[in-house]
Amino acid sequence: MTTPQTADFGANEWMVEEMREAWLADASSVSAPWRDFFDAAGTTGGAPREPSGAVQDVTRSDLPPAPPSSTEPPTSPYALRLAASPRSPHEGPASDTDTRLRGAAARTAKNMEASLEIPTATSARAVPAKVLIENRAIINAHLARTRGGKVSFTHLIGWAVVEALVEMPAMNVSYRLDADGRPTLRSPAHVAFGLAIDAPSSKGERRLLVPSIKEADLTDLSGFIAAYEGLVRKARAGALEVEDFAGTTVTLTNPGMIGTLHSVPRLMSGQGLIVGVGSMAYPAAFAGASEETLARQGIGKVLTLTSTYDHRVIQGATSGEFLRLVERKLMGLDGFWDRAFTSMRVPHEPVAWQRDTTYDPELETGKPARVAELIHAFRQRGHLAADTDPLTYHQRHHPDLDLTTYGLSLWDLDRPFPTRGLGGASRATLREILSLLREAYCGTAGIEYMHIQDPAQRAWWQERLEGPRAAVGADERHRILTKLAQAEAFETFLQTKYVGQKRFSLEGGESLIVALDRLLDAAAHDGLDEVVIGMAHRGRLNVLTNIAGKSYGQVFDEFEGNGVIVGAGTGDVKYHLGTEGVFSGTDGVSTRVSLAANPSHLETVDGVVEGIVRAKQDRIGLGERGYTVMPVLVHGDAAFAGQGVVYETLNMSQLPAYRVGGTVHIIVNNQIGFTTGAASARSTNYATDLAKGLQVPIFHINADDPEMVARAARHAYEYRAAFHKDVIIDLICYRRRGHNEGDDPSMTQPVMYRLIDSLPSTRAVYTTDLLGRGEITAEQAEQIDSSFRDELERIFSSTRAEAPARPEEATARATALLAEGASLADPTTVGRFPGGLDVPASQEAGAGMMIGWTSAVEPGVVERIGDAQVAWPEGFTVHPKLEPMLRRRQDSSRAGGIDWAFAELVALGSLLMEGVPVRLAGEDARRATFAQRHAVLHDHATGAEWTPLDFLTPGQAPLEIYDSLLSEYAALAFEYGYSVERPEGLTLWEAQFGDFANGAQSVIDEYVTSATQKWGQRSGLVMLLPHGQEGQGPDHSSARIERYLQMCAQENMRVVMPSTPANHFHLLREHTYTRPRRPLIVFTPKQLLRLKAATSPVEDFTSGAFLPVIGETDAGIARGGGVDRVLMCSGRVYYDLVAERERRGDASTAIVRLEQLYPLDGEAIEAALAPFRGAEVVWVQDEPRNLGVWPFLALAAPAGLARRLRPAGHRGGLDDDAHCVSRPAAASPAPGTAGLYKRQQEVLVAAAFDRS
Repeated sequence: MTTPQTADFGANEWMVEEMREAWLADASSVSAPWRDFFDAAGTTGGAPREPSGAVQDVTRSDLPPAPPSSTEPPTSPYALRLAASPRSPHEGPASDTDTRLRGAAARTAKNMEASLEIPTATSARAVPAKVLIENRAIINAHLARTRGGKVSFTHLIGWAVVEALVEMPAMNVSYRLDADGRPTLRSPAHVAFGLAIDAPSSKGERRLLVPSIKEADLTDLSGFIAAYEGLVRKARAGALEVEDFAGTTVTLTNPGMIGTLHSVPRLMSGQGLIVGVGSMAYPAAFAGASEETLARQGIGKVLTLTSTYDHRVIQGATSGEFLRLVERKLMGLDGFWDRAFTSMRVPHEPVAWQRDTTYDPELETGKPARVAELIHAFRQRGHLAADTDPLTYHQRHHPDLDLTTYGLSLWDLDRPFPTRGLGGASRATLREILSLLREAYCGTAGIEYMHIQDPAQRAWWQERLEGPRAAVGADERHRILTKLAQAEAFETFLQTKYVGQKRFSLEGGESLIVALDRLLDAAAHDGLDEVVIGMAHRGRLNVLTNIAGKSYGQVFDEFEGNGVIVGAGTGDVKYHLGTEGVFSGTDGVSTRVSLAANPSHLETVDGVVEGIVRAKQDRIGLGERGYTVMPVLVHGDAAFAGQGVVYETLNMSQLPAYRVGGTVHIIVNNQIGFTTGAASARSTNYATDLAKGLQVPIFHINADDPEMVARAARHAYEYRAAFHKDVIIDLICYRRRGHNEGDDPSMTQPVMYRLIDSLPSTRAVYTTDLLGRGEITAEQAEQIDSSFRDELERIFSSTRAEAPARPEEATARATALLAEGASLADPTTVGRFPGGLDVPASQEAGAGMMIGWTSAVEPGVVERIGDAQVAWPEGFTVHPKLEPMLRRRQDSSRAGGIDWAFAELVALGSLLMEGVPVRLAGEDARRATFAQRHAVLHDHATGAEWTPLDFLTPGQAPLEIYDSLLSEYAALAFEYGYSVERPEGLTLWEAQFGDFANGAQSVIDEYVTSATQKWGQRSGLVMLLPHGQEGQGPDHSSARIERYLQMCAQENMRVVMPSTPANHFHLLREHTYTRPRRPLIVFTPKQLLRLKAATSPVEDFTSGAFLPVIGETDAGIARGGGVDRVLMCSGRVYYDLVAERERRGDASTAIVRLEQLYPLDGEAIEAALAPFRGAEVVWVQDEPRNLGVWPFLALAAPAGLARRLRPAGHRGGLDDDAHCVSRPAAASPAPGTAGLYKRQQEVLVAAAFDRS
């Protein structure tokens, strides 16, 4: 009998009845909601009734019980065979049996009887299942790659039914009787979707449960599936509650799972509709057709849907229209699949319904070619449909990837086509082709490589991208998750412990750590010597600790304000510092890793790192046989697109002067630059588009897929190893916080940051995916996370505990370093980090030092270098204009008259003979801008090259002399980096003209002039900057001497303007051997290169040393008698002054040359002026008064010189009453015409001698 408690549960009444019986026997045996439900009905549970009687034992008590009877196995062979054979049907008549229906079976029978009272009708519709099958496959393939799980046909059909009921509420109704017994139409506010679940009972029987998803119409497909699977799990666990069964408005039953074509299910009381799903099969007429025939004929599977409805409230036409609407949805004719793909975040375009084309032999013949076009389109444009943005989902579409563009349709999916080797197969169905292409090019990685012109490289990429993917092993998954946990926990820890302190966190881009870890692990396994990393400040602390081996304690020390860099005058913020350490990879492998120091000038470090790497490779000496030091550059997206030095560095990658065997570039693309979005930052689609012109392959990776990040890193490493070329990984992520931790990004990007605030971290996303795919347990994930947090807490506590003893020590060190007059020239302390941080070997005290050197050389050395100029190889044809010049060089090596260019070659050649490697690179450096050097000569007939300095002595050091690309920024940065890492060598960079260096001002400001003071980083770079006023206009006349002098302090560099070839020679040699190293800025001449007066005798090379000050050279005047004026000058103007003095016959004016402009040698200046005590001292320069040497000299001249340059009462500075002869102050460095220059020069020279 149906009780009031079970009247509304329909097909579930059997289960409710069983629960009620259990409650009656023992109320505690059911859950609280069920107890409340039964208690509300007013029935009291109680103990089971006692049996009415007991079985009596009638056996005699005076006898023991008889043993049980048994038989023995037969011994007759015939009997044995009979026992093993089936029983004969004639052995005995079978009897009919009656079994009482109980429980679920009985309740089902009663429900069926009750359902006969409901007047139902059934509509049926055959629905083409082609689109349903194809799109389900695409969804499940996407889920298999990402978060796991599967979407069933029932899920999709059920959701289509829910959508149809929302559009046709007339089907979501039921029949009721009101309180007066009158018929009533009930229209529920929402759809309560009932699903039939076959669940085992406690006794092992299979039973049907029909719980319902409440308010199913308010969910999307993803939410519907989650609710569906949640009910299934509760049913399997026996945890369904009362509310799970109540209020069902529609039920879906799926007998098609067991092959039933369609059925007419019974409608239970309280419901108006039950939808049946039949089997999915080909039409019976084609049951015997082969797969090829079915595909060729365009025959697809058909799904039968039935709608059984309460005819009292629903009419047949409405039911038929309802099924038609469900069909339209499953065929995608109303955008159903677009909504489904959006809900499931499937980035691909769904398959759309269309009719097959009429068979046409000509069209069919052309289809293979169109399929080939489609394959090519995916290779070239597939990245545009890839799911690469972790911030937002949007369905990607591109016409080039649409089947219809090529005259193909979904009916071609099962038809085979030639593939030209795609995926290693010669033929495949279009479905297989599309699946492979989507997997390769449209997943969470978009790859661009088809712009590469080399077919071998394109084939290499296709083989790896389109071939079978190696599964990510458990160990690698554990490593990836561990690195993500470390990266995230480190940032969270710092955010918690050091609130408000800037650190430029990596949050949102933690996959960078995974990429670097996989790159370095591959390098370690291949036995590479080292990996050098360059990056800006974003995420730098994370890389320092989790990749480069800097200890967390050192970072905490720096946050506490206890970090000191010995040898640095000012130090720098913690997120600019570099380090050198050891990376520990898997399987016990390791490799050295260094992270170059970098200021906040973003990409300036790019060229520096390349130079460091080239120097390390040159020292190893494998050349192109092995690039065993790998550079990795980490960029920001805005900087990569906006900073010209990035393109310059990329352009250098394949040039002989700068080749390092390929660089791996990783862009931390957080889709914003400070507050500026991409739409305002670049004109291109990607930040990387400019790199395609340089034949660089590019990965665009969704950073929320760390396994794809790891795969991209592996491919990037392998490509570099195979082709020695650059490769780019565009890591598309987001920035969880502002530009720094004190910045509120929501002020300028409110929508973006509302979205970011709602996102789980990359680690959380990956953990969820692993759990969904069953590849890790929740306990394992928590253990990885908690163990690292605990370790950070331990280190932090230890650092804090030790801190009280450190501030005094740190303060004392800093005070000593910054004390007034403290020298930074002690080579035993430079670059030392008291926190135990390793410094590069090149920065060790005295690196590259030679004992017992002199700047003078033996006469035989000069002669050997002179002889080398004319010892060209047999058959070599020297240019007819150059042979006389080369012979003059040989002659001058004995007779004297050595000019500037040959003096420089003697300096370089003598160093090579002494074992010092020399590298000279610059704009047209081999010939030189003014056609004076000719260090490399070209056969006039064949173009073959010959470098005389390569053939001086056996075993000499290597010479590298290169014409650079027409760049200053990246090129100077490269040479600076090279000089940092090559302390044992001489590294020179020459500008085309001195003012060309203006294009590298960031390198000069941030590295050349201040790196030692900030980071304790030493460099011996020589900058050769042609300078000279010669009437050729403002441009190229000035190397902007004043700028360099303005930056001089703390003995940071040496600035020189030599006036003789011999002094230039001694300068270069002395600089090479002097320690500690510091940059050398040389303002080289133009006019003096061929001025006969500006030559030097051989004796000046074989004796003496560099002269920071050259006193009066005229013996008569040098005695001082009658001299009342001393002209002090530098550079070219000296020769104009000497010529004017000779013309005037002036013996009362002495001329002293200041060769070294910084540091000023006060003693040498005093010695040069000593013979002329009481004489007026006047500074003379070609440059305007506000430019050149004078502004610096007026402020920083040694006390003795300052007193003589300034009249009594002079208040200092650039006042006109000071003793300075120059052009008037001007905004432009030189006059614009030769005539004006000549007139000004005549006035200037005359003023130097005139007494007023």
